[in-house]
Amino acid sequence: MTITDAPTETRPARRRVVVTVLLWLLVIPAAVWFLGRAFGLERGILVMLVAFTPYVAAWSWIPVLLALIGRRWAAAAVAALVAFGLAVCVLPRALPNLDTGPSAGVELRVMTANLLFSGADPAEIVRLVRENDIAVLAVQEFTPNGESALAAAGLGDLLPYAQLAPEYGASGSGLYSRHPLTDPASRRNDGGFQQAYGTIQPPGAGPVFVESAHPLAPAHPTMLSGWSADLREQPSADPDAAPKILLGDFNATLDHRLLRDLIATGYRDAADTAGQGLIGTWGPYDGDPIPPVTIDHVLVDERIGVRDVSVHGVNRSDHRALIASLTIPAAS
Repeated sequence: MTITDAPTETRPARRRVVVTVLLWLLVIPAAVWFLGRAFGLERGILVMLVAFTPYVAAWSWIPVLLALIGRRWAAAAVAALVAFGLAVCVLPRALPNLDTGPSAGVELRVMTANLLFSGADPAEIVRLVRENDIAVLAVQEFTPNGESALAAAGLGDLLPYAQLAPEYGASGSGLYSRHPLTDPASRRNDGGFQQAYGTIQPPGAGPVFVESAHPLAPAHPTMLSGWSADLREQPSADPDAAPKILLGDFNATLDHRLLRDLIATGYRDAADTAGQGLIGTWGPYDGDPIPPVTIDHVLVDERIGVRDVSVHGVNRSDHRALIASLTIPAAS
């Protein structure tokens, strides 16, 4: 071997080291993301980022492919475990559950819509209510102007009973119903948003508690304490009380531990149950360059069955409307 040959012979080895390091630089962030998601370790800015876990889950297969092509078996094995773990976290939302809850009872169709400071087209909201036979409508970011606009569009003819707490800005809340509301009221959560609620009893059914949910958005580090408090303070499911339906803009996805903890008290997520849990409900719908995420939910007591779920665009809102067809317990 000559002196001039040595650098030439070491180039493949150096290139191999560089490629290996680059592959691990792709694998490690995905592994950290998976561990944070699996153990509910989101903190600070990660609270906002974890909403995009489905996109990371799709991307995580790229390091697997690159490691296999490069024959970096250790990196490929770790990458494959991470990608599989993220798939387990995310993929079931796109598959209908085997257990959709009771099928016998009274059908109830509900809808939730964030109105974006009541800038959403009121005629479109009323059309969705009419065409989908909606019996309960929950609205968020509900202002006095929005209340007047929905009334002028004829919402009261379809849903004559209501508990309304309109406020200028994003904090207003409303609950409209085809059926009388018992003990209607509104409460202000820790983050400052109103949440309208009441109990309905459709013909042939037992009483059902419904609430328009709207925890504070975790849009800034100073808002995280309000966001977490609001999610923790959402009404838990209670098998000894009337079944509950929480519907609204939860400002959280199923990748947030606090929302999963709420569901674990005895709820099912209607969209997840119906295999529609990866359909985006907030994001680019008013022109903002944000990937769609699923932060609007209909949570139903496990005594309530889920028949179907659909998502609908609403003109002049950054949210899409979420409609769920449910089966509520018959009167005993």
